[in-house]
Amino acid sequence: MSDWPVSLRGVTESVVTTLGPNDRWNVAALGLHAPDTEEQAVTATTWGRTRTWRNFGERGEGYVQFTVDALDFAEAALTVREEADPVLDSADAWARVTVDRREEGEDGGTQWVEWGLEPVETAVEHECVPTTNRGYYAVVEATVAASRLDVDAYDREALLGRLRYFAEVVERCGGERERAAFEVVRDAVDAEV
Repeated sequence: MSDWPVSLRGVTESVVTTLGPNDRWNVAALGLHAPDTEEQAVTATTWGRTRTWRNFGERGEGYVQFTVDALDFAEAALTVREEADPVLDSADAWARVTVDRREEGEDGGTQWVEWGLEPVETAVEHECVPTTNRGYYAVVEATVAASRLDVDAYDREALLGRLRYFAEVVERCGGERERAAFEVVRDAVDAEV
């Protein structure tokens, strides 16, 4: 077994690729929940009958990737994207993980499954000096709000207000990739933001 190629704390957003029945790698967003102790596994929860849920169940593995590319993250979170290779060009680091089903249930009419993730192979592709771009983080938060718009447990108008705020932050603080990423968000929601 390998160690994770990055430090994890709280919920760390990542991109995961899982091999589908068409032998293409499905690209999706995946929140990694850091364990409370070193003995515990990192976990992630899939919501609904997604491609990631299916591929984790059928294949038992995937590639968790860490990227600061806003466009790749937005496409992973809000579109159907498939690739020929498991590791994205924008990945700064990645871990091939095996997964095991830990718990499952239903919340607000949506099925969820908690998976334990164990890295078996890792790599650091790019070492970089981290910078803070508010546009990038606004895109990440916008993808979360957009993914919850049609979930009855969430207030749609409050989420739309958040999306409008994030759109302003991206316009003011983001660069070219963040603005392109927010267009993915706009295309994914059925409302004016």
